[in-house]
Parts: sequence; structure tokens; C-alpha cells
Amino acid sequence: MIKNLLLRLSVFCIGICALIDAKAQGINWAKDGNSYYQIASGEIILVSLPKNDRKTIISRALLTPAGKDNALAVRSFQLSDDGTKALIYTNSKKVWRYDTRGDYWLADLTANKITQIGKDKPASSLMFAKLSPDGSKVAYVSKHNLYVENIDGTGAKALTTDGTDRMINGTFDWVYEEEFDCRDGFRWSPDGKSIAYWQIDATKIKNFLMINNTDSIYSYTIPVEYPKVGENPSACKVGVVDIASAKTNWLNVPGDNIQHYIPRMQWVPNSNTIILQQLNREQNESKVFICNAVTGDAKAVYTEKAKTWIDAQDEWKWLNDNKEFTIVSEKDGWKHLYRISIDGKKETLVTKGNYDVIDVKLMDVKNNMVYFLASPTNATQKYLFKTKLDGKGKLEQVTPSILPGTHNYDISPSAAFARHNYNSSIVRPIAEWMNFTTGNPLTMDGSITTQLSKQPAAKNNVEFFKVTTEDGIEMDGWMKKPDNFNPAKKYPVVFYVYGEPAAPTAADTYGAGRNALYAGDMAKDGYIYISMDNRGAPVPKGSTWRKSIYKNIGVINIRDQAMAAKKLLATNAFMDKDRVAVWGWSGGGSSTLNLMFQYPEIYKTGIAIAAVGNQLTYDNVYQERYMGTPFPSKEAYVKGSPVTYAKNLKGNLLYIHGTGDDNVHYQNAEMLINELIKNGKVFQLMSYPNRTHSISEGEGTSEHLSLTYTKFLRENCPPGAR
Repeated sequence: MIKNLLLRLSVFCIGICALIDAKAQGINWAKDGNSYYQIASGEIILVSLPKNDRKTIISRALLTPAGKDNALAVRSFQLSDDGTKALIYTNSKKVWRYDTRGDYWLADLTANKITQIGKDKPASSLMFAKLSPDGSKVAYVSKHNLYVENIDGTGAKALTTDGTDRMINGTFDWVYEEEFDCRDGFRWSPDGKSIAYWQIDATKIKNFLMINNTDSIYSYTIPVEYPKVGENPSACKVGVVDIASAKTNWLNVPGDNIQHYIPRMQWVPNSNTIILQQLNREQNESKVFICNAVTGDAKAVYTEKAKTWIDAQDEWKWLNDNKEFTIVSEKDGWKHLYRISIDGKKETLVTKGNYDVIDVKLMDVKNNMVYFLASPTNATQKYLFKTKLDGKGKLEQVTPSILPGTHNYDISPSAAFARHNYNSSIVRPIAEWMNFTTGNPLTMDGSITTQLSKQPAAKNNVEFFKVTTEDGIEMDGWMKKPDNFNPAKKYPVVFYVYGEPAAPTAADTYGAGRNALYAGDMAKDGYIYISMDNRGAPVPKGSTWRKSIYKNIGVINIRDQAMAAKKLLATNAFMDKDRVAVWGWSGGGSSTLNLMFQYPEIYKTGIAIAAVGNQLTYDNVYQERYMGTPFPSKEAYVKGSPVTYAKNLKGNLLYIHGTGDDNVHYQNAEMLINELIKNGKVFQLMSYPNRTHSISEGEGTSEHLSLTYTKFLRENCPPGAR
């Protein structure tokens, strides 16, 4: 799911999609660590720190193909190791969530010419093109086959030929992309003589048929390969194809390739071996294999089992001359960084203590230091910390404590410079360039403190609070009160929920207290707006907090939210118990339905958008990860699904869904509608023809959605003091 709560509520998705590719967000650092590349005014430039000297590396003239009047619009680029060639990505198109197919051109900076790669392939069909380690060849995927050719566009060669719509080489099917964040499915070997790639066999995955009723006189179906709960996943294996012979050698990874997933794979540096992670179907057993690319032999060097679930690994980092790799594990109750020897015989805990590593930002091997985001004392915030990479150091906070809120850092590979980003509920997003060695900004006028002094006084006035439920569960939340608030009066309360393991909502970010769907100003109109993080939310409170929701989605998260709301309403006389609303999108829509149905005495009005009404209709990777497989019993799924409780509806419900939602299918709406009709429950429905999970396509859609949402809320949960 998500996702960036600050940017657009309407793109929430229930799986692990992200609004912006994490790699695209980062700084494109040069190898020296003292400069970085960026696209500016249609050219590619090199910016040298600390003085921000700018040098054009690839001009608009070079980016203009022969016979064309206009330069290529650069979507992204990659330079060869020697800096003499650049692979340019342009004319990009979407594949499910992101624009991962397009056209590629090779810019030769020495010869001052540009050549199209894969020019005999259909327009915008190339995916994930990459230069070989020596910069002499380019490999790419087109139409689910893997190809290689010379950088001058000659010698094109198919490395696989069995690719079809459902036999997928070098990239992934819908569910691997959505739930494992897998898109780029091949890796050049360090010596450039072979390529390791995933093959996903989705030929036995059933089609879910969406129907288009509006774009022609006769309706037509749109098939989506979609493995639902209880259905077998696609078969998955990893092959190594020899560039010279185009012959593939398959890795002999133990275990059935249908009942296991391989979400991560990469080459061990400077070797002919491959490291990969295998998860079992229930995703509660993770094995790391070291595989011989020639013989195919696979040896398990690390195994971890859990009573709940284990996440796919981040990219492995290599230490000690590639004799050790890193993993992140929650096996001691906290998310920590470990070093594992390549033979699996030695394990070192790097980060020690009762705190979670949120995100590793840099391993500074030269100075024996690792930098990571964490927040040991406030789960709503993020700061940069460091400790010794050998596991013998203490935890040290790098971010100044005088700047409460959410921080992020993009640190140069040499640890010389960094881009520091900061925001909070009362601070608009700002950034500074730092000398990372000294911790000082490169320029005082560009420093965060100077920028803060120039920001207008905050008008957000969000209050952060903790509430302890009658079950003894302490939850974090934020509350935004109405303008000209009078504690002697009573105000309507609107709760914003998500509630599932994919995203938090109560973070101290600039998005706190803001409702992008509301057509107006909630505080000015007289609403109290609240959001809280229940058990299961992915916040740095330890694995017991995060994983207590296992097999309990739709149960404990719903009770936590309801009991917290009950406590707030009982202890704050200014909250009007007769005007209580709740809303959410995707998993938050599911939570909204469950809250309306399971606790109708609390919630009087609900707006559920793109909700999973029946958990058995969602994809197997996400739902089985958090709910267990439905074998031998579906009891947990039934117990957590809104359709089970629809008969209890008492309040005002607005249900909104796009009929073209490939993620949470419109069948959820129809199953829920049937249950409400059967039980004589009157509600309102807004269907958006052919719109996807974001309900953003089509002229006027976003505006209409906002107006629909706002009108229903105002009519059924009237604003203002009483």
C-alpha cells in the first residue's frame, strides 16, 4: 500500500505499490561521491559539490536524433562506468502502476552521436535496458523476452524465445509487481558474459474479467491475470543465460516452484555466484541461497522461520571483501541489521537495542559506520542514527533533536555530502545540502534553519496525542480542531482510517490533519479531524505491535480503532457523539465498513472507497501473507470481512468504487451490495465506470469524487459547533 500519504490519498492501494519508484526519488550520485547528475532544461548535467558548479554532460543537441527537430524527453538515464556512454529512457508508458516500458537510446559522448536501441521492436516496448559491465552491449526485455545487442544498435540477439503474455522472462506478473515490488527482472553478471533472470509462468493463473460498458456499443471484457486467495501462484524460477550461446541454465533451487516465491535475486560481486531469497507460500519461512551460476547448485546459507510473516529482503549489501552480506530481520522482536558470512556460519547483530531500523541509508565501510532511519522514543517521527558497522558501537542520533518531525537523507557513496529532507505537521517540506562529514549545511541561506525562519507561521495546528483503550492498548494519533475552537461547544468528529499492515496514518508529516478529498476547509467548517495507528500499523514499535494483526485483519485493528474512538468521545466533552464519521480508501475502506458494521453505536456515518468487502477476493500474496493461507480453514477470512457484518448497518453509508479497478475488483462492491440488499439496508453507491483503484482517470473524475464525498459528509454529519 503505499505509499505516500502526503501526495495523494486517492492512489492508496492495498498491496505494496508505491506512488513513486524509490529509485527515482534518490539522488543520481556520480562515482566520486562529490557530485551528482540531474536532468535540467532537457539536458543532463553534472553538479559538483560543495559549490554547485554545473557542467553539461549531454546537451540537447546530442539528445536530438538525426532527422528530428526536437530533443528526446529524458525520463531517466544511466551512465557507463567510464562515463563515456549514456543509456537514455524516453517515450515511457505504464505497465500496471508505473511507466516501465518505453524507448531507449544510446548516447556516445566520445563520438557525439545517439543511436536507438531495439529499433526493430514495437514503439515503447522495451523494459529495463541496462549496459553491460564493460559498456559494449545493452540488454533489455521486450514482449516478455530478453534481448541483447551492441551499443551501436547492431547484432541484436534474442536470449529467450518462449515469452508470451503469460510466460514472462525478465520481468513479472501482476501480483509480483504489486506485492513484492518486483519489476526489473534481470541482472548482468559481473563479467558481462551472462545474465541472470526470473521466469514467471503465469499460464495457469485464471483471468479476472473486468467489463467495459462505455467505450463501444457492445461491451467487452478486460482479462487480468490475478491469483486470488487460495489459488496457486505463478511458477517462478531463475535462469542464467549465456550471451554467446543464448543457452539458459536453470538454478536448482530446492522446493516446489509454485508453492514458493523468489522475491529477491542478485549477483555476488566479482563472482560467478548468485544470491537469492526464497519464501514459502505462507511467507513465514525465508531461505537465502548461494547458487553456482554454472552448475546451478543452490546452497541454503541462512534460514529464518516466524509464527507470523517475513518480509522480502532489501537489496543485500556486501562487506569484508564480499565474504559477508547484510540482512534485516525482526527475529529478536525488533527490526535490526545483521551481517551474515557467505557460508552461513557466522552471524553478527549490527544494530542493538529496543528500537527498529526503519530504513538503512548508507553503509560507510571505510569508517566502519552504518546510517539508518529510526525513532526509538516517538513512533510518529523519523530521524537519522548511526552505529558501528561491526556491531560494537552504541546508537548515536545524527539528526538534531531540535527539529521534531520526519527526516530523510540521501547520502553520497563516499559519505562526504547528503541531501537532508525535513517536514512535520507544521513544517512544509524543505531540504538542505550538507557537508555530511561535519554535519553543516553547504550554504547558510540554503540551510533548513534559515528556510524555517522564512516560512510563514504554521496554520495547521495539529495536536498529537496518545490514547489508551479499555484493552490497555496505547495508540498514537493526531487531531485537528476547528478554527475558533470553543471547548464549551460540541463538534462533529471525522476519523480517517487505514488500519492494515501496509501503511501508517498518524505520522508527524505535513500531511497530518489535511483531507485532500474534502472540497473546502474542514477546520473552517467546524469539523474535528482525527487519525490513529492501531496494532498492525507498520510503525517503529517492535514486531509484537506490527505482527499482532496476523490472521486478525478486520478484527483487532477494528477493535483498536473503535475502542480508541470510544475513549476519545468519553473523555472529550467537545466531541459530539451523535455526529461521528469515518472514512478510508482501499484497506481503509475495508476498515470503514467494518467499523460501521461492527460498531454501529459509535460510527453514524461512513464513506468507504475501493474497499475489500470480502477478503477471499483479494490477491494471494498480500492476503495470505497477513492472514495465512485458507487451508484448511477460511474462518479468519470470513471473520475479518465486512460482508460478514453488513447486516448490522445502522448509520449512513456511502460506498464508492471504480468498475475498472484491477487491484480491488468491483466484485467486492457487488458482493457487499447483495448482502446489504438481502438485509434491507439502505445506503448510497457511487460507481465510476472503468476507473482504476486510484479513481483518477477521465475528465472531471477527481473533482466529482471530491464533491460527492463532501456533499455526503456535510449532509449526514453536519459541520459546525452546537
